[in-house]
Amino acid sequence: MMNYIYRLLLTFNSTSLLLVVYAIKEQTVINWVSIHPKLDFIPDSVSYCLFFLVPVLLTFLSLLLSRFLANDNIENGKIEEVEQANNAFLPSYLGYFFVALSVSSFETLWFIFAILFLFTFFSQTLYFNPLFLLFRYHFYYLTTTNRVKIFVITRKSLKSPSNIDLPKLKRINDFTFIDKEK
Repeated sequence: MMNYIYRLLLTFNSTSLLLVVYAIKEQTVINWVSIHPKLDFIPDSVSYCLFFLVPVLLTFLSLLLSRFLANDNIENGKIEEVEQANNAFLPSYLGYFFVALSVSSFETLWFIFAILFLFTFFSQTLYFNPLFLLFRYHFYYLTTTNRVKIFVITRKSLKSPSNIDLPKLKRINDFTFIDKEK
């Protein structure tokens, strides 16, 4: 059950910047005066920063909750290939941003967001979230000696397949892992 909830959170985190970009494009702001009349001096940019802060905090929460996932490991000598995946997802994320900038209505946005959310969740392989980069995590595709390609989120710099030893992995699903060793 924890794994399912964690995957839902990761999926939301990886797609939520679409909502933030749309809110900024539409100049949606927090009505500070309704909170307190003396807060009318707060600029709109504070609202935008708070909107961005929500996915950052949820990403941090997902990193904290990852400790409750099932344990796994990759032993030294079990990896044949290493491929950095940080830059491979940039086109997808730019696509999200362009979609958010071109959507004309809130209802359309929610429909598109729901479709992206479902595709990301059911893809079962990729939970790329650029906000992980703020927490110094990197993304790698590793090909095992059995020729299975897995996705690993880690703070380590993985370069040489023969030297990869990941004893403290947490299993997100059968093909995606997060490394909890610093």
